[in-house]
Amino acid sequence: MKIAVISDLHLGAGDACDWFGHDEGQFLGFLRFLEDNFERVVLLGDIWETLTPRRRGDAVGGLKVAREAHSAIARRFERSNYHYVHGNHDLVAGSAEGVPDRWLLDAGGARVLFTHGHHHDLLISKARWLSEFGVWVGGWIRRAGLDPLYRAFRGLERLSESNSGNDQRFRRWALDVARDYRADIVVTGHTHRAQCHEEGPRVFLNSGSCQEGRFSFSALDTARGTFGVHGFEP
Repeated sequence: MKIAVISDLHLGAGDACDWFGHDEGQFLGFLRFLEDNFERVVLLGDIWETLTPRRRGDAVGGLKVAREAHSAIARRFERSNYHYVHGNHDLVAGSAEGVPDRWLLDAGGARVLFTHGHHHDLLISKARWLSEFGVWVGGWIRRAGLDPLYRAFRGLERLSESNSGNDQRFRRWALDVARDYRADIVVTGHTHRAQCHEEGPRVFLNSGSCQEGRFSFSALDTARGTFGVHGFEP
């Protein structure tokens, strides 16, 4: 089976704190490319930004508003060849709609585990409220037009996340989870950093991010045993 994986779009309310950053026509063209070349497209979490509503804690309302703001893309995602796994920014899709936090697929002689990856994040697992509060405050900073302050916070966050040790720990965690599920391939998102590694009998992929105008996707062909991470030029 030929499978494409995209994650971390952060489709929001269409306001100042919507971090999607794409021309929607171009992004629909990207989706057409995936549909034409792959049998299945996996939406691997943080597809919708539900943590920045005007009223704190209204994730259900945030999900509704985001889908209304990006209605053509939302309709596209309802097609049968799309499979949705939630992340931490769209966690509400799990409780409100039964969207899973992982998907295990046996296809073409390979077992593939799809999981967003937020379970690795210590802050989310131990103090999710604090993580979500920080995201909500960041949204209000952008709505207030304080972009220099927002960029400074984001720069510090990215600097702290960018060291290779964090990437290695995340990869080890993902491969350990794959081992628990007896999966040959594990595909994640969450870190916004595309990766592809073979370690022993297992393969680790991170689909990167389609946020802020970027195009990135993982590609798997389970019948041929090929896999990788790619960009796209609209």
